[in-house]
Amino acid sequence: MTLMINTFKRALKAGHSQIGIWNTIAGPVVPELLAGTGFDWILLDTEHSVTDLPDLVPMLQAVAAYPIAPVVRPQANDTVLIKRALDLGAQTLLLPYIQTPAEAEAAVRAMRYAPRGIRGVSGLTRASRFGAIKDYVNRAEDELCLIVQVETGEALSRLEEIATVDGVDAVFIGPSDLAASLGHPGNAGHPDVVSKVEEAILRLKAVGVPSGILTLDQAFARRCLELGTTFTAVGVDMALLRNAALALAKGFGRPHG
Repeated sequence: MTLMINTFKRALKAGHSQIGIWNTIAGPVVPELLAGTGFDWILLDTEHSVTDLPDLVPMLQAVAAYPIAPVVRPQANDTVLIKRALDLGAQTLLLPYIQTPAEAEAAVRAMRYAPRGIRGVSGLTRASRFGAIKDYVNRAEDELCLIVQVETGEALSRLEEIATVDGVDAVFIGPSDLAASLGHPGNAGHPDVVSKVEEAILRLKAVGVPSGILTLDQAFARRCLELGTTFTAVGVDMALLRNAALALAKGFGRPHG
């Protein structure tokens, strides 16, 4: 049995734009539904959701039948959480709240087996098809993809240093936490925040590192694409459900409760 190709990573390297959807509703049904709607990638979120690591197995299995790339966000940049997510079969990780090059380097080490890193070795994980991929330990790194999330003014001051750490494949700009960091909590559309996001996209482009973002503002999403984001998430399952339900209730004269 051969190692699964990471289509998301290859598209990043080729500079192909990928449009994504955010999954925060736990369980396999919603990600399976979303996987069939035409998006290039889906974020399975365990940071800001009730989804936990054991939930990932049926969720990854549910999307595997579709031409969509799963990206997993662990709760934190933690060696054990990274190891477990990788062992469960995740190939692309988005690690939140990376503040320094040293933190990015620690994440890279957690993604790699010794002697290049510190990822623990187990021969019977889902990632290795329970041992059926005989050369998994030697080849896993080829198809693993690390995205670091930069989401504060402090992290932006070190953006190029973080982005160019060996082993970092891309940088995700987190506008909501960035807004709070810049003194505009709850207002990711503030001109100061928008300016910093746009500047970050251009700075990453200048050093040849792919950039990504999540925004529900379609006009801003298109603006980010024009500036050069290569993985752009444009919707969140919970928001889509809530907005559709509110619109349906309003259509029948029901007030927003």
